[in-house]
Amino acid sequence: MNYHDLTPMALAELIGERIQTYRLNANMTQQEIAEITGLNRTTIKNVESGRCKVETLMATMLALGIVDHLDSFLPPIDLSPIQLAKMKGYQRVRASNRRKPSNKTKSPEDKADDGNKEDLGW
Repeated sequence: MNYHDLTPMALAELIGERIQTYRLNANMTQQEIAEITGLNRTTIKNVESGRCKVETLMATMLALGIVDHLDSFLPPIDLSPIQLAKMKGYQRVRASNRRKPSNKTKSPEDKADDGNKEDLGW
């Protein structure tokens, strides 16, 4: 199946259908899943229709015993050795800005240094 042609809502509905299939294969009702997760049956129905929060989806997957499928869904990614060398042990928290730095982003000390390019020999 080509997932790139689907809309985000269609993908969510597909995941919901698969959750429903897992539930039916486990011979469990929506009410039983609701009791295990502490949610109500309507919420489980929404999960199966693709309209839910990620936390609710994870609670449902835990109740069905399929949370281990996350490694297939979103496998962990290791950093390449080149990325590790560039980062020198620094763990990325967010993406960097792709724009080139301008004088506006320099500190006052850096701006002052720009005018003094002469080597003082220190």
